[in-house]
Amino acid sequence: MRYGIVTETYPPEVNGVALTVQGLEHGLRQRGHEVAMVRPRHDGEAEPAVDTLLVRGAALPRYPGLKFGLPATRLLHNHWRQARPDAIYVATEGPLGWSALRAARRLGIPVATGFHTRFDDYVRSYGAPWLEGTALRWMRHFHNGAQATLVPTRELQAFLQTQRFRNVVRLPRAVDTVAFHPGHRDETLRREWGLDPHALAVIHVGRIAAEKNLPLAVRAFRELQRVRPEARFVWVGDGPAREALQRENPDFVFRGIKRGGALGRHFASADLFLFPSRSETFGNVTLEALASGVPVVAFDYGAAREFLRDGIHGAAVAVPDDAGFIAAALRLASDDALRTQMRPACREAVAALRPTQVADAFDRLLQSLTRSDSHAAPTVP
Repeated sequence: MRYGIVTETYPPEVNGVALTVQGLEHGLRQRGHEVAMVRPRHDGEAEPAVDTLLVRGAALPRYPGLKFGLPATRLLHNHWRQARPDAIYVATEGPLGWSALRAARRLGIPVATGFHTRFDDYVRSYGAPWLEGTALRWMRHFHNGAQATLVPTRELQAFLQTQRFRNVVRLPRAVDTVAFHPGHRDETLRREWGLDPHALAVIHVGRIAAEKNLPLAVRAFRELQRVRPEARFVWVGDGPAREALQRENPDFVFRGIKRGGALGRHFASADLFLFPSRSETFGNVTLEALASGVPVVAFDYGAAREFLRDGIHGAAVAVPDDAGFIAAALRLASDDALRTQMRPACREAVAALRPTQVADAFDRLLQSLTRSDSHAAPTVP
C-alpha cells in the first residue's frame, strides 16, 4: 500500500504530535508500505528525504522554532494526482491540514485525521475563554470532513461523540520501553542536578507554556520542599514561559530539550514526576515516566486515566482539584518507601504497550478506509 501523511510538525521539533507522527510513519514503513510525507520545510533544511514533499510554512506565534504549513491545495492536488496514495492521514488542523482535506476530497482519496490538540482548552489558557465554543465547532467541521477521526483514549472518544464528531476511532498509544527504562538511572547526572544520593529529584518534562498549568507544579513543589528541603525541581523542555519561570525560581534546574538516551536518563534519574496539565489529548510523557519506573502525579484524564492507578503508580487526581494535586505531591514526596514500592508497578503498567501493535492497528484502520464501506467507522481493538 502507499499511504500519505500530512503534518505541520515533525522532528527535530520536539512535541507529542511530532513524535507520535514519526512513530506512525516508521511503523508503516517497517510493515513494508510506502509512506509519502507532506510537511513544512524546517529552517536551514536543504533537500527533502525520499518520499517527502516540503511546503512553505510560517512561524507559529508564541512557539519559537515551530511552524504551521501555509495553504497548498493546488500543490497537493497535483502531487497526489501524479503519485496517488491509497489513503491519507492528516495529523494537524492547520492551513496545510485543511488543504490536504480539500485536495483529497477532490481526488476521492479516503482520509483519516488525528485529534492531537485541545484547541478549545488552549484558548482558555491564553485568556480567551469565550472562544471555546468557536474552537470546538471549527475542529468538528475539520474532522467531520474525513472518514475517521483518530483519538488516543476512550474518554476523548466519548467526549467528541457527544459533541457530534462522526466516526471517532480510538487508536491506542505505545511507549518505547527500551529507551525509557529504570536501568538508565544515572547518579552522575543526579550530582549535576546538585543532589546527594538520598535527596529527592522532582521532574517535569514538556513544553514550558501557559497551557501546561505550570504554576500548579511550582506551588506543589514549594509545599513539598517544606518537608524535603534538599529536593530539587528539574525541568526538561523549553517554551515561551521558560524565561519568566527561570527568573522567578532561580533554584530550579533547567536542562533544556533532551532527546534519545539523554531524555531516558533524565526520566529514570528522577524520583517523582509532576504533570499538572489539563489541556492534553493524551500526554505521552506520562507513559515515558511510568516506563522509567517514576511515580507520577497527574490529573485523572488522558494517559493517566488509561494507565495510572491511584496509590499504585502515583496519584490520579480528580479534575480540577488543585489542592488534591498539591496534597498528592506532598504525600509521595514524604514517603520514600512508598515510591520505592511503586517503581516496579509503574514499569509493569506500560510494559505491554508495544509500538508494533499500534503500527498494526493504524495500518488496518487505513486499509479499512480504502474499502467500499469506508464511510462507516472502522474498529480498532
